[in-house]
Amino acid sequence: MQDVVFALTDSEDPKQYIKKMRARDDALESNWGTICTPLPLLAPDGKMRETTCANTEGVFRIIQSIPSPKAEPFKKWLAKVGYERVKEIEDPELASTRARELYKAKGYPPDWIEKRMRSHAIRKELTDEWKNRGIQENRDYAIL
Repeated sequence: MQDVVFALTDSEDPKQYIKKMRARDDALESNWGTICTPLPLLAPDGKMRETTCANTEGVFRIIQSIPSPKAEPFKKWLAKVGYERVKEIEDPELASTRARELYKAKGYPPDWIEKRMRSHAIRKELTDEWKNRGIQENRDYAIL
């Protein structure tokens, strides 16, 4: 986490910055052990060292607590993405459109995109049918 804090604050002492950040944000402090987990990682000296790590959601939560101009673009992006997902809850077709646009941006051809989107729909129908018929585990249906 210190590398994220350093990059977004230019703090001379990211460790102290994190302590102060946690002190002023009670929710961050009370959930710190869940947000950031010490993991053994190989250090430059070749030894395994406990390093505080976070997953993507944890990093985003920490970025929200950093009052720095460098963090603002990330905060704006998070707000935009959050808004888009809320709109997709209201209109699920927007999620399908977004998926198509992402596949297109990654360079997939239109026919591949259509097949992929259809396969998602078919798989969803199939798993819904299994649920409707009471199938709960892999052993309840045959794999051919």
